[in-house]
Amino acid sequence: MTQRLSVRVTGVVQGVGFRPYVYGLARSLRLRGHVGNDDRGVFVAVEGDDADIAEFLRRLPLEAPPLSAVEAVVATEETPQGDVSFVVVASEETAGADVALIPPDTAVCDDCLREVRDPADRRYRYPFTACTYCGPRYTIVTGLPYDRPFTTMAAFPLCATCQAEYDDPGDRRFHAQPTACPACGPRLAFRGRDEPAVSAYDDDALAAALDVLRRGGIVAVKGIGGYHLACDAYQPAAVAELRRRKQRGDKPFAVMVADLDVAAGLAPMSDGVGEALASREAPIVLAQRTPAGPAEARLLGAAAPGAATIGLLLPYSPLHHLLLSRHPDVDHDPLRAIVLTSGNLSDEPLCIEEAEADERLADLVDAFLHHDRPIHVSCDDSVVRLVGDGLQPVRRSRGYAPLPVRLPLDALPSLAVGGELKAAVCVASGRRAWLSQHVGDVGNLETLTMLARTQGTLASLVRVQPEVVVADAHPAYLSRSWAARYADEHDVPLVLVQHHHAHLASLLAEHEVAPDEPVLAVVLDGTGYGDDGTIWGGELLLGSYRSVQRVGHLRPVPLPGGDAAIRRPARTALAHLHAAGLPWDPDLPPVAAAEPGELAAVGSMVRSGFGCTPTTSMGRLFDAVASLLGVRHDVQYEGQAAMELEALAGALAGAPADHSWDLPVRDVDGVLELDPGPVVVAATAAVRGGVPVPAAAAAFHEGVARAVVTAALAVRAAHGISTVGLTGGVFQNARLTTACRGRLEAYGMRVLVHATVPPNDGGLALGQVAVAAAGRNV
Repeated sequence: MTQRLSVRVTGVVQGVGFRPYVYGLARSLRLRGHVGNDDRGVFVAVEGDDADIAEFLRRLPLEAPPLSAVEAVVATEETPQGDVSFVVVASEETAGADVALIPPDTAVCDDCLREVRDPADRRYRYPFTACTYCGPRYTIVTGLPYDRPFTTMAAFPLCATCQAEYDDPGDRRFHAQPTACPACGPRLAFRGRDEPAVSAYDDDALAAALDVLRRGGIVAVKGIGGYHLACDAYQPAAVAELRRRKQRGDKPFAVMVADLDVAAGLAPMSDGVGEALASREAPIVLAQRTPAGPAEARLLGAAAPGAATIGLLLPYSPLHHLLLSRHPDVDHDPLRAIVLTSGNLSDEPLCIEEAEADERLADLVDAFLHHDRPIHVSCDDSVVRLVGDGLQPVRRSRGYAPLPVRLPLDALPSLAVGGELKAAVCVASGRRAWLSQHVGDVGNLETLTMLARTQGTLASLVRVQPEVVVADAHPAYLSRSWAARYADEHDVPLVLVQHHHAHLASLLAEHEVAPDEPVLAVVLDGTGYGDDGTIWGGELLLGSYRSVQRVGHLRPVPLPGGDAAIRRPARTALAHLHAAGLPWDPDLPPVAAAEPGELAAVGSMVRSGFGCTPTTSMGRLFDAVASLLGVRHDVQYEGQAAMELEALAGALAGAPADHSWDLPVRDVDGVLELDPGPVVVAATAAVRGGVPVPAAAAAFHEGVARAVVTAALAVRAAHGISTVGLTGGVFQNARLTTACRGRLEAYGMRVLVHATVPPNDGGLALGQVAVAAAGRNV
């Protein structure tokens, strides 16, 4: 019996080979009709035998292309039209409320890489080779539906051969928007820093860039989502010079390695590290550093001084593969690894345009490797690490953004701007929330401008006109000031969300926890503005999206000088010594590290309270212990002291210490208080008793984990909760997270940890829109 159905498919179904897939499936079942794109997704009409149509609907979501993600398939009956074949029709524009989901940028596929390496192929050594299954997506899209006229590739008309591939439903480049070849596509261009104009193009440009890198120089390389600064990772002097020019301090660099064999010489490829590196998202993976020889040890010492981990990534574009392979016209061994870091000065946004790079990066590099494919959306590399048996995002960007997170409650069209550090924006509507790529630390005008640009681009692409704006409650955050101006200019309400409530809501949202389910969130981080005007950061919050109750916290300690103490852990250690009633004896490392004038000034502050802000921050307690043990008295980047303390505690996350320090949990007027005083006493005793620093660091980690479990069990006994969430930047610490999770689960509790958005402030904006949505639904 002949039947005709109109089928609507939504999800990530554009730019992923979905139309040729539908075409092939329909023809294999002898169906007639058509398939096309519109700005809502994919529309299909199928006509034929009812059994064949039923089989089509059954297989449609099950056999979909690997880059796709089918959210829904909705079919409605229609009158048969008498179609005689199945065809791909032109894309359409609609006025519907739904919007097609934009796929993220994806690492080059094996088929394209084979072409790039094949001297007989017309795309041999072409650095912009791509197809339906790989290449740039989010960074080149300018509008919907996702077709070539709505991408930055519109500036490159296809040659006849490429056009034939593009029009052939049986070709893997059928409607592949980034496709091109040397005859019609983007080109490389090389310019030395002191040269007035481009001196080489295409493969000659690549050879010139490789020559600079081999001679120990630094090259600005335009990639998929922006410029990188690159140097030969096996030349410590080049790495040191890049560190100096970029004003990087001791902050680790990421290293792009030629292949997994090179990676294995720097870090073990067990426990999923190799799989994460070779995934289509191709993130930077933080792996335990284990050098295979002296050259590898020198590389690790230069790229990641003092760190237990090294950030590794594999080439994810044809250009990267060409940089790390033998050039036919250059008589040198290929580079095995390059440092690859964001193309900017520290704390500035990523460069994406040639003129911008020429101006802003001129003092940082020796040469530029430009290309003329425009980047519409800047997108830095993502960073992940293995925590327990899963991946945890540290920075969610290329490869993941802008895939939406499904919300467990309906949101008004909303815009959230996150916090100040590791900022990302989020736009939401209905049950979808789109978290942007990593923007950066919004502490200067340049990054604030990038935040504004990012929200404008994302809101436009997903067609969300915000009816509410959400920001962190901290009165001094530039992101809050920007949100307030936006709200005034667009006549929409501004909602302020407490920092740690947003962390809780972010974790609950990614796990789709129901709005009425109470959860205990252990929120541990460095800084967050509390409801009482003090700095929170060691919080036990009971509640959900709508509201939370502060049922516990770390005992407050005065933070002398605010941000000055954050940059100087020795100050925080002195404050903790004072709070614990211990004298500042000169044999203690933080006392010995301070000048007499600093000791006098800090002493006056903590005794009088003048210039001090009370803080419950667990991040600051990690800083204090690092200083007390003589590990780190000053930091050059956020989290440095805590990272080095974790590194010393041992590579095996959650491995039991010989003993643990006591962090007692006491009930103070119905609120649990974790007392850091005994930890400070234990640290001073460890220093004076000659306890090895790694053993002391491990004992501290175990003490924190035991206190978290003790507090959670007390809240369960009092309130009957069974779910605990671990969130906040401190839970980037793999050892602490694994120890807490394992012990809580041993007590029969459900434990939520981050796997979709970062536990740090990069996930705040998602939590902010969830809190705002819950308030609307009260």
